[in-house]
Amino acid sequence: MTLDSTWVRAWIERTAEVVTAERHALSELDRQIGDGDHGENLARGFAAVRERMTELPDDAPPAVVVRLVATTLISTVGGAAGPLLGTAYLKAAAALGEARELDSDSVVSLLTAARDGIVLRGKADSGDKTMVDAWTPAVEAATESAGAGADPAAVLRSAADAAALGAASTEPLVARKGRASYLGDRAVGHRDPGAQSSSLIITAAADTAAESTKES
Repeated sequence: MTLDSTWVRAWIERTAEVVTAERHALSELDRQIGDGDHGENLARGFAAVRERMTELPDDAPPAVVVRLVATTLISTVGGAAGPLLGTAYLKAAAALGEARELDSDSVVSLLTAARDGIVLRGKADSGDKTMVDAWTPAVEAATESAGAGADPAAVLRSAADAAALGAASTEPLVARKGRASYLGDRAVGHRDPGAQSSSLIITAAADTAAESTKES
């Protein structure tokens, strides 16, 4: 079982739907330790992505679709999230190359490149109370799952479950990066909004892959 451009498009559509539905909750998380606009910014960005995806030909390979997400988010999402997620998708697109179908190893490469892009742009590590705390567990879980012979949908489910736990793990942390770092101990007890939105993005990938498996 492999994934293709149909899955990528479905993943982005699902992400846009989920981010829009959760925009107020994400912004509330951000209000507690940041600027309070994370959810609205992401919702606006992914709405723009959905609109621009209609301009792509139906046979556009996965990397082209992912690259469109990157450039659109960079140009439309304010704050740190736009550049961080934009770089994530940009690096993911480069990792996909010209592939038309993605196997389990390709999924690991996509997730790893996305995580590495965020680290490169944000200079953050695990434990800094950022979106890296969701992406790194996702990469580690995906790598282990693929190594055990799981198919792409199962690899993504493992990544999504780990990302959710990673997002929750940011609550007791003291932030070391971003605006939240200025709060010191006052950030303790609050979940990082970027980690939470990253968990939603990875979960959207897993959910659409599961649906693709049922339909095939």
